[in-house]
Amino acid sequence: MDPISLQLGTKNLWGWLVRLLGQHPEWLDTKMKFFLPTMDLGSSNKAPDPTQMVILQLSELHAHGVDTWQAFIHCVCMELDVPLGLEVPLLSTWGHEDGFLSQLGAGEESQPESQVPHGLKRPHQSCGSSPLPKQCKKQQLELAKRYLQRLRTSARQRYGSRTPGPGQPLACAQAYVPPILQWSRATVPFDTQEEDGVDVSIQDLFNFRVHKPPRVTVLLGKAGVGKTTLAHRLCQKWADGQLDRFQALFLFEFRQLNLITSLLTLPQLLFDLYLSPEAGADAVLQYLEENANGVLLIFDGLDEALHSCSGREAAGPKDSVPVLTLFSDLCHGTLLPGCWVMTTSRPGKLPACLPSEAATVHMWGFDGPRVEEYVGHFFSDQPSQEAALAELQTNRRLWSMCAVPALCQVACLCLHSLLPGSSPGQPAALLPTVTQSYMQMVLALSTHEHLPPGSLLSLSEVALRGLEAGKVIFFAGDIPPPMIAFGASLGLLTFCVCTGPRPQETGYAFTHLSLQEFFAALYLMASPKVDKDTLTRHITLHSRWVLRTKARLGLLDHLPTFLAGLASCTCRPFLSHLAQQNEAWVGTKQAAVMQALGKLATRRLTGPKIVELCHCVGESQEPELASLMAQSLPSQLCFHNFLMTHTDLAALTNILGHRDNPIHLDFEGCPLEPRCPEALEGCGQVENLRLTGSKITARGISHLVQALPLCPQLEEVSFQDNQLKDSEVLNIVEVLLRLPQLQKLDLSRNSVSVSTILCLAKVAVMCPTVRMLQVRKADLIFLLSPPKDTALEHHGAADQQGNASQREEAPSRSLTLRLQNCQLGAHDVEVLIAHLRNGPYLEDVDLSGNQLEDEGCVLMAEAAPHLRITRKLDLSDNGLSVAGVHALLSAVSTCWTVAELHISLLHKTAVLTFAPEPEEQERLQERAAFLDSDMSQMPSELPLSSPRIRLTHCGLQARHLEQLCQALGGSCHLSHLDLSGNALGDDGVVQLARRLPGLGALQSLNLSENGSSQDVVFSLAQCFSTLHSRSQHVMLTGDRRGSLRECQLEALSLTRLCETLEKCPGPLEVKLSCEVLSDQSLETLLHHLPRLPQLSLLQLSQTRLSAKSPFLLADLFSLCPRVQKVDLRSLHHVTLHLKSGKEQEGGCSVRFTGCDLGQEHVEPLCSSLSKCEDLSQLDLSANVLGDDGFRCLLKCLPLVPISGWLDLSHNSISQESALCLVETLPSYPRVREASVNLGSKQSFWINFSRQEEAGKTLRLSECHLKPEHVPRLAEGLRQATQLTELTLTQCCLGLEQLTVLLSLVRRPVGLLSLRVEEPWVGRARLVTLLEVCTQASGNITEISISKTQQQLGIQLEFPCQENPEAMALRLAHCDLGTHHDLLVGQLTEKCARLRQLSLSQVNLCDASSLLLQSLLLSLSELKKFRLTSSYVSSKGLEHLASGLSQCHHLEELDLSNNQFGEEDTKVLMEALEGKRRLKRLDLSLLPLGSSTLAVLTRGLSHMTLLQSLRNDLGDVGCFHLSEALRAATSLEELGLSHNRIGDAGAQYVAAVLPGLPKLRKLDLSANGISPAGGALLTEPLTLCRHLEELMLGCNALGDSTALGLARGLPQHLRVLHLPSSHLGPEGVLRLGQALDGCRHVEEISLAENSLAGGAPHFCQGLPLLRQIELSWNLLGDEAAAELARILPQMGRLKRVEYEGQFLGSQNWMGRGGPVSWGKPRGHRVRPLPPRKPSLSYTQMRREPMCPHLDLVGVYQKRLHPVSRQSLSSPCCLLGSLEKNQITARGAWLLAEGLAQGSGIQVIRLWNNPIPANMAQRLQSQEPRLDFAFFDNQAQTPWGT
Repeated sequence: MDPISLQLGTKNLWGWLVRLLGQHPEWLDTKMKFFLPTMDLGSSNKAPDPTQMVILQLSELHAHGVDTWQAFIHCVCMELDVPLGLEVPLLSTWGHEDGFLSQLGAGEESQPESQVPHGLKRPHQSCGSSPLPKQCKKQQLELAKRYLQRLRTSARQRYGSRTPGPGQPLACAQAYVPPILQWSRATVPFDTQEEDGVDVSIQDLFNFRVHKPPRVTVLLGKAGVGKTTLAHRLCQKWADGQLDRFQALFLFEFRQLNLITSLLTLPQLLFDLYLSPEAGADAVLQYLEENANGVLLIFDGLDEALHSCSGREAAGPKDSVPVLTLFSDLCHGTLLPGCWVMTTSRPGKLPACLPSEAATVHMWGFDGPRVEEYVGHFFSDQPSQEAALAELQTNRRLWSMCAVPALCQVACLCLHSLLPGSSPGQPAALLPTVTQSYMQMVLALSTHEHLPPGSLLSLSEVALRGLEAGKVIFFAGDIPPPMIAFGASLGLLTFCVCTGPRPQETGYAFTHLSLQEFFAALYLMASPKVDKDTLTRHITLHSRWVLRTKARLGLLDHLPTFLAGLASCTCRPFLSHLAQQNEAWVGTKQAAVMQALGKLATRRLTGPKIVELCHCVGESQEPELASLMAQSLPSQLCFHNFLMTHTDLAALTNILGHRDNPIHLDFEGCPLEPRCPEALEGCGQVENLRLTGSKITARGISHLVQALPLCPQLEEVSFQDNQLKDSEVLNIVEVLLRLPQLQKLDLSRNSVSVSTILCLAKVAVMCPTVRMLQVRKADLIFLLSPPKDTALEHHGAADQQGNASQREEAPSRSLTLRLQNCQLGAHDVEVLIAHLRNGPYLEDVDLSGNQLEDEGCVLMAEAAPHLRITRKLDLSDNGLSVAGVHALLSAVSTCWTVAELHISLLHKTAVLTFAPEPEEQERLQERAAFLDSDMSQMPSELPLSSPRIRLTHCGLQARHLEQLCQALGGSCHLSHLDLSGNALGDDGVVQLARRLPGLGALQSLNLSENGSSQDVVFSLAQCFSTLHSRSQHVMLTGDRRGSLRECQLEALSLTRLCETLEKCPGPLEVKLSCEVLSDQSLETLLHHLPRLPQLSLLQLSQTRLSAKSPFLLADLFSLCPRVQKVDLRSLHHVTLHLKSGKEQEGGCSVRFTGCDLGQEHVEPLCSSLSKCEDLSQLDLSANVLGDDGFRCLLKCLPLVPISGWLDLSHNSISQESALCLVETLPSYPRVREASVNLGSKQSFWINFSRQEEAGKTLRLSECHLKPEHVPRLAEGLRQATQLTELTLTQCCLGLEQLTVLLSLVRRPVGLLSLRVEEPWVGRARLVTLLEVCTQASGNITEISISKTQQQLGIQLEFPCQENPEAMALRLAHCDLGTHHDLLVGQLTEKCARLRQLSLSQVNLCDASSLLLQSLLLSLSELKKFRLTSSYVSSKGLEHLASGLSQCHHLEELDLSNNQFGEEDTKVLMEALEGKRRLKRLDLSLLPLGSSTLAVLTRGLSHMTLLQSLRNDLGDVGCFHLSEALRAATSLEELGLSHNRIGDAGAQYVAAVLPGLPKLRKLDLSANGISPAGGALLTEPLTLCRHLEELMLGCNALGDSTALGLARGLPQHLRVLHLPSSHLGPEGVLRLGQALDGCRHVEEISLAENSLAGGAPHFCQGLPLLRQIELSWNLLGDEAAAELARILPQMGRLKRVEYEGQFLGSQNWMGRGGPVSWGKPRGHRVRPLPPRKPSLSYTQMRREPMCPHLDLVGVYQKRLHPVSRQSLSSPCCLLGSLEKNQITARGAWLLAEGLAQGSGIQVIRLWNNPIPANMAQRLQSQEPRLDFAFFDNQAQTPWGT
């Protein structure tokens, strides 16, 4: 009998067990290695007798401890076929701790001590502490070699052949497929000669071509990608001798190192925690230090390190430090210098202990071939392999899941279980999610038919508690032995010998962290102990901006994903079985998870959270949840600085598949898995894709060019900053330019060679859709124009037929080519010319900044006539010389299409501007004739533009003139010659004067800065006057380098000049410039003006004038009545505009700004200005008048016939002048309004009218009123009875001061509106504000309160009259005595005549609502009540409804944007029944159910005005509303914008329109109406004869609708809004033709359409036009020229809006996401910055009531920029031409148009392709042109 059986005292039981295990030797071997993973069993288990082998193995297991023996007995009973007679005694005797101890008895004490597995020692036995014996070198070397041999033998035993467990395939344990490894481009540690992107093999990980330490490699990969497996694989390969460069290899896992809290030395780390030498530890350590370059240390799981690295100095080998400090010192080479260190980690911000030189390797998992290889290894037979691959490849989600090796193994395990039970040719029903695959894997690993629920739930509880405590390794006290056996039997737990605080103790861990998270999720879902609140607390998304902020991920990061997966209906039976509950109980928990995910789906999340939520939603398999998330995503989705795998992107695209609207994806700084782009295949929602700084490799590019062609909807693609090579760039361009919808391809910030640039130019020429190629330094951009038939493919059939002719007549393609700073040489130009010669029309060719020199520039100029360039050839900054100038001039002299040549050697400028070729002009003329019926006013032939030659600052001298004039003689149509900035001198000017007749009919000649004398210049002017030309331009500039510097323009000289100019036929413009102009000279010049009737402009620029000059100029109106405008700025710039006799009479304008005018100058200046008949504008801003000067000006103003604006801004004026203005207002009956701002703006202006004004408006801002100023202000208001409106904005008027002001203001009769804007208004309670109102001395007729805008508005009526009913009610409340009742009484008294009450952004508590109810009950005259954007409780709404029910005179009610429920809204609607005087009702964004809508529609028949039911009605709601509208025959305004009524709703509206004869306004904007719906509306609209305002914008109407409207526009139309309507040039030009000459049109909006080349033409003019919006239309100089032409004709045009400000992004976003308008792919509706909901006080003014219905479904109203009453205000005299294609020429045309008398004060030209230097010059010429948002902001080139 063996000793163990004797000790146990169970002889028979022991024998049975031995005989049983003798039948399963392989199984026993597997369990031995499982339970004793580090024990060397090779020699001790070599017994010739199999029975003795079993006895020896059992003895080892028993000696290892009670826990191990119990777990082993449980495995025997659960996994082997044990007879029942043996199973019961085994479990009862050895399966429980009590039974085991009772059998051992006292024998436990005599049990031999557990042997320590070889290779491990307890810390106190550290060999590093023993002194080194004196041994010879040979003995030391022998000890080291023996240790290294033992190290390799130990590793070989550990990673020897493994036998699979029961139920596992044979190859499962042996299958290893290396994942994709890829060096990070930023940290490649050697200069590889291989192609970038090639997979890195395991051997390549250590191919460093550097010889100095440290040699550190970091392997980054997401969970399950195979980092730990690779680490062990390296150990195995080393044990097998494949990594022969390393003599020693040590592998440590941070999950075990975390258990060590004590300090360690390096010998303890290497020997105590890994393998100890048999002897001579110090000798071994010394050998390792001397041969450190052959030592590899692998640290697995750096992201799991719990303890931070200490900041102490480097430690020595014998110093005790924390584990992470040892790791840091090894990495930095302070310990074992020269050793190799490799660590694995999940992506994140790596700890600081890593050196910056560490090389990074990304682990990407499996691609398709690797998945196939893994399946081939997993399944041993061919049929199983083919069946498994077929299953995986048919399910795209499963195939994507297999990219993660751990999940691939799970899928294979499931297939191994499912495939044998499936019929041939039938799918195996493999579950499609990760969670369900894990669930299937657990079922597959079980040898029983049903898993025991109790055991599984207990194991799940252990998993959850471990995650919550941050524990992944468990000991015997953490988990019961039956659970250990249960987990081991299913292969769910793995054993390890831990070296932590309890050395040599066996630890247990789940085979993978994700498996522990899965079981934790099982417990949360199935345990009755977990309630719904606890469950939902675990549904959180972790912010993982790991590359910037977080060093490691938490253990619970993937728990929400598994919870979402278990919430799927498919998992309900499994969870029901596990929880031992019915499916309804499980469904309740699943519903809680779904509800939590639904809340997250509607939030605004960061990029990592979105990816995590995509995984969760995908796991849930809930289409509605996926659709909710997809629709809630923003239109532009940005991901920054975190790693993206193929699985992540596949999860995202899976969600996007449920989205209706397009989306933009932006990946910036995100390392991408090479095969990541494959996930984009077939994702039709992505329109814009940006991959910026994503480190895409050549392998990734190959995947990309295969995937993106399968995304035909892409419109913009960007690959900026990706270090792409030439071949990669060419590959991308070749493939992506074929995308049918592509509009922009950005390859900027990538290294591209000159040869590749020329290849790209050839591609641009050959590709029919490319319209621009821009290469400039780091920029490389393609702009494309998709074919129109493709862009409009989603239109209806009717629209396609309507546009067929338009497509046929589409103009030929034009290409813009910009190759700037590309290092092109003359030889490259020859290649480029060959590419361009047979290409399309070239709009612009920009070759500036290259190295062409004279030869290359001349080659391009000679080839220009054959290249069909239509606009510009730029050869600037190419090293052109003076000789090259002559050669270039000769080359272009024969080119008839050159319109302008500008060369400046000083500024390195050489630009050729072209006019269209004759055939191109003929084509344009034919098209104009087709689109414009009135061609009688146009000439029969479009002549070529007369060429301009500008040779400035070229160093030309008199000796160059002969050659120059010979070259110029070929240009017989030369009109303008500019030779300024040269060195011609007097001789050169005289020679040139003799040659003038040979140069043709010159219109202008500029010889400035040529060193010529004054006499020669005058002689030239006289010679020029003899030339006959259509118009003449004389410019004399003081030459700061020549004789005019000392010889100024004296009176005699000016007399000669003027006498010469009198002979010029005109029209004439004169521009003079000199250093100083004396008063006598100025008087001489001004006295000659009446003798120059042909003069239209006189300008003195950069000329210093005296302080007397303003008075001389002011006297000019009496001297010369033709003077229309006088502009003097800073005593250095004078501009005089003179009108001809044919021009209409108009007011004069005077601007004396920055002229140092003070108090003493006011009286003489006003005396001079009094001689002007009609002064429409007087600008005295930026002077030094001060308060005294202002008082003096007020005294003299009655003498000045001013009828417009007086501007006194920036004159050092204080609040004293503001109060003085209030006090003197009664003396100036013609003052209309005034505004004073004493803050940073320093504005002060007064607006006068021609007649006396009954009502005046005064605005005081930031005037810092003190308490002593309040009585004075009140007295001024008392006297100024004509002042009807006063606004005090941030004037430091506190609550107490406002109370005093209201009590002091008394008037005999009239109205006064007072608005106060102060910060304290936003903080004050509603009751407090109402209490302030009660202190007013007059009757309150209007109250308006806006908390967000911090506004309190009160309108007072004088004299104060008390209502008898109010007096009685006040007396009744006085008896009660409470503060509430007293306040009600006071309000009732003061507000007895209240007609309007407006509350915005307030929070009505129950007390406030009760006060409001009491007030409403007493308001018998209330007509308007507004409560917007506020919160009111249900109880408060009951109070409100009760009060409103008694307001029988109510005419307007606005309850928009409030947080009411549907029932609350219904209560309010019921309170309004019977209000037959109600005319306007606004319930915007309130929930309208069917019952509420029914109540509303019942009242439409008697309501004459109903406004703004801004709700999502849809076509069904529109149908019910249209039925009710049939009885509302008096309706005048109908607004249904933003209600998604679609074509069906448009049909219902069209049917109603003929029955609304009084309709004046119709708004159907943003309703998803297509061309078919637009066609239904056009005919009924012709029947609305009184229609004045038509708004159909933001609908995909197309040209067919525009053509229908043009056929029958209402004759009284004032406003036409068609922004974002997908209009093209044909439709717009037809509309322009129909609108031309309309007498009533005031506003036109055509913004955000595709009008390039099709701007509307108004030949007859629109006399009342005030505003035109044409922003975002790609309009160019032609449109600017047309606008400049009509500016003088349209006297009332105040606003030209080219800026996209009609709708913010909130206006077209519904509650669930962006509204789909059915737009075609080719048209882009550009999202604009969102705006917050706001309510303007200007809306609260009284307006004439009119029948009106406006049902608008948006978050905010579109407020008109200014009210019509204030259109004459300076702030509205504004035009914007932002974001178009206007060049410097177009801006110059606009400046010319403004100079002819337009009322516009500023035109914005932001974001137009205008060079900064040209913008500065144009702005100096015309200050009303604004080129940049900031003064120093450069213009952004077009296309960038």
